[in-house]
Amino acid sequence: MTFVAQISAMEAAPTPAPAPHVLVIPFPAQGHALPLVDFVSLLAARGLRLTVVTTPANLQLVSPLLAAHPAAVRAVTFPFPSHPSLPPGLENTKGCGPGQFPAFMQAFAALRQPILAWVRAQLEPVVAIIADIFCGWAQPLAREIGAAGIVFSPSGVLGIAIPHSAFRRLVSRPAESGDEFTVAFPSIPGAPSYQWREMLLMYRNYMAGALEAQVGESVRQNFLWNVEESWGFVFNSFRALEGRYLEQPLEDLGFRRVWAVGPVAPDTDAAGTRGAGGQEAVAAADLSAWLDAFPDGSVVYVCFGSQAVLTPAVAAALAEALERSAVPFLWVVGAGSSGVVPEGFEARAAAAARGRVVRGWAPQVALLRHAAVGWFVTHCGWNSTLEAVAAGVPMLAWPMTGDQFVNARLLVDEARVAVRACAGGVGCAPDAGELASVLADAAGEKGRDVRARALALADEAARAVKEGGSSFADLEGLVQEIRKLG
Repeated sequence: MTFVAQISAMEAAPTPAPAPHVLVIPFPAQGHALPLVDFVSLLAARGLRLTVVTTPANLQLVSPLLAAHPAAVRAVTFPFPSHPSLPPGLENTKGCGPGQFPAFMQAFAALRQPILAWVRAQLEPVVAIIADIFCGWAQPLAREIGAAGIVFSPSGVLGIAIPHSAFRRLVSRPAESGDEFTVAFPSIPGAPSYQWREMLLMYRNYMAGALEAQVGESVRQNFLWNVEESWGFVFNSFRALEGRYLEQPLEDLGFRRVWAVGPVAPDTDAAGTRGAGGQEAVAAADLSAWLDAFPDGSVVYVCFGSQAVLTPAVAAALAEALERSAVPFLWVVGAGSSGVVPEGFEARAAAAARGRVVRGWAPQVALLRHAAVGWFVTHCGWNSTLEAVAAGVPMLAWPMTGDQFVNARLLVDEARVAVRACAGGVGCAPDAGELASVLADAAGEKGRDVRARALALADEAARAVKEGGSSFADLEGLVQEIRKLG
């Protein structure tokens, strides 16, 4: 071929179509934003281009993602909307009390108009919007711009189907009934039922008229938009854990399409910084060295997540149970609860050389994968749940609020990789003697079968995300569907 012919051939070659552009809207809460960031990283690695919506104080949550995929991911920053019920400067639920949470959701929804204006000013179209479950307003926004609206859930299928069903049906508690009143969900496989106290706090407050009318309707509409206007749901879950809820579209999710792509978190966290959120992290190497002194599977790891605040009575019961059980332990006390550890407890644990208290943040992924950690006392938040599942660590379930009661029942009664530690919820202090027995039994021979099942489920989780696995297939399928939109 002559030089001229070569040039002509090059000029005739078609220009590759740009990768589809997806807008991502995380909800500014640590437990919600982290898994969505992990999911976006998986999409970027498969060739999609993504823009992540954030606010100035939350930019640090997406910064690692931008650094890892500079050519595929960018951020667009908007001022956080003001709200009369929220203090100035509040941009993350970390500083948000339970009573402020619905107002926080309503405030964040005010980003809809500035995002719409931004999208319309772009030269490239947005083919899909992936938004957190608490950003239901993004679903009609997607319809308005001609994009597919995808709901991302950081929680499991069952834990999300329950509140969506509740807000659609509006089952109320009779005036003469107490917190033991049972709400049934006949359209969900197995027809589960839950006590009133186990239902989402926002739902209970809504039904009790405890929310300001406009805020309450905004909260309910959030869930309705998800099931009525979305293209589908993406769950941070996998079929070996929630297969019965993934076999067919659920009425309680509006019969929408579902992709289960989890666990989305990385297998390892060598630096021990994932989820640190800019806080001063306890060195993973320091805690690993401390754990090295204990036999494999002997240490009970205790942590209730970033949001839960323990009352002095709950902390005292837990501390007494840990002492009476004589099990080695590592107790990570959140910053909001650090002042409730009983006086003298840390000194006695240190003197006995079998316990340690960490105040603030700790590298949970790394800790759960240490050979010495044998059990995890957890609030059953979904991120903590999947991190334990992936590490093969059985759990002692102590749900506090939100979807945690649903998750606990899934883990204890269905997957059978957990044992109940306390079922009372926020502020309910267990009997210290009973809790000590649960701890001792789990660490002994009685916990052997649960430990074996936890290891088997970890193998299933690892297979799910590898080529040929169910989550891998769902992720690849979703990417192909998004490419067709472009």
